[in-house]
Amino acid sequence: MPLRHQWTTMDRGSAAAGGVLIHLDIHVDEEKPRLGILELLKTLRPQWKTEDIQMKVFTEGITNCLTGCYVGSLQEACVLVRVYGRNTELFHNGICYEFVRGEVLDDRLLRQPSIFRLIAAEMGRIHSIKPPAPGPAEAVLWARMAKLLTLVGNNVQDGPDTHSPQNVPGLPSHKVLSDEMETLKKHLSDTLSPVVLSHNDLLTKNIVYNLPEGTVKFIDYEYADYNYQAFDIGNHFNEFAGVSDMDFSRYPSRGLQREWLRAYLESYRRASGRPSPPTETEVTALYIQVCKFSLASNFFWGLWAMLQSHFSSIDFDFKRYATDRLHFYFQKKAAYFKLTEV
Repeated sequence: MPLRHQWTTMDRGSAAAGGVLIHLDIHVDEEKPRLGILELLKTLRPQWKTEDIQMKVFTEGITNCLTGCYVGSLQEACVLVRVYGRNTELFHNGICYEFVRGEVLDDRLLRQPSIFRLIAAEMGRIHSIKPPAPGPAEAVLWARMAKLLTLVGNNVQDGPDTHSPQNVPGLPSHKVLSDEMETLKKHLSDTLSPVVLSHNDLLTKNIVYNLPEGTVKFIDYEYADYNYQAFDIGNHFNEFAGVSDMDFSRYPSRGLQREWLRAYLESYRRASGRPSPPTETEVTALYIQVCKFSLASNFFWGLWAMLQSHFSSIDFDFKRYATDRLHFYFQKKAAYFKLTEV
């Protein structure tokens, strides 16, 4: 089956100055990936001679394989190619990205003001990138969510037709999930969040911090596409809870969120050619939108984890992860739905 590969050069200066995200339908054999990778590099690095290209496998297994491709030194202009394994074509299949110098963030650093302001500013800069075609871009959220919901219905054993946010004995049924998606879509459709170029998966390990340069860069753009501004931010806030040891008591406080959003809006406005500082009313409006779209983030990744629990062979409790995500969704839904935009 052809693998769709995504490649970005967001680490090479400003994305607006040359970063790109492209999609290629090229077959890469999971067992013998070299020929397929060389085909990718014809597009990504046309100046490289095939006979000069070297490859180093960093990780391999039944779920994915990460290969570094380079000419000369591994430390210079290395392209990383990650090929995902069996059944992952249901969600995504592979990604190519340029090596980014630095260290992936530790969860505790997300709360450090000097760090989260960098993250907010980088997201604001990326969100300001205009679509290549004229006119507004369409958000990818609902199409992706509908696809996941269909796949869950076709592949995952159905749960009960009721769900209580106070007690989560198991995962809800496909009918409950379908009804929830329609409710969520109807409510959020009235939320005036602009559609921007979004990362859509900004967990801690997808942020690289370069201490000497005092910068952060985002990596792993396989979910990147145009989406609601507030979804990308709310999705990142949800990641404060962690992954393997998820604890939503670590969700950022309102004060931290407002400080983060203020830094974000300053960057977003400056990169969009509007350097005036944001008002408190604007910060509040974005805060409310982010609260609401954080629900969509938890619902989306809850569906994703349900599907992963059926297919993935990774040693991770995806069912527990799905349960935690959906539990927090139901726990916060009523309060966040009541918030009124200003």
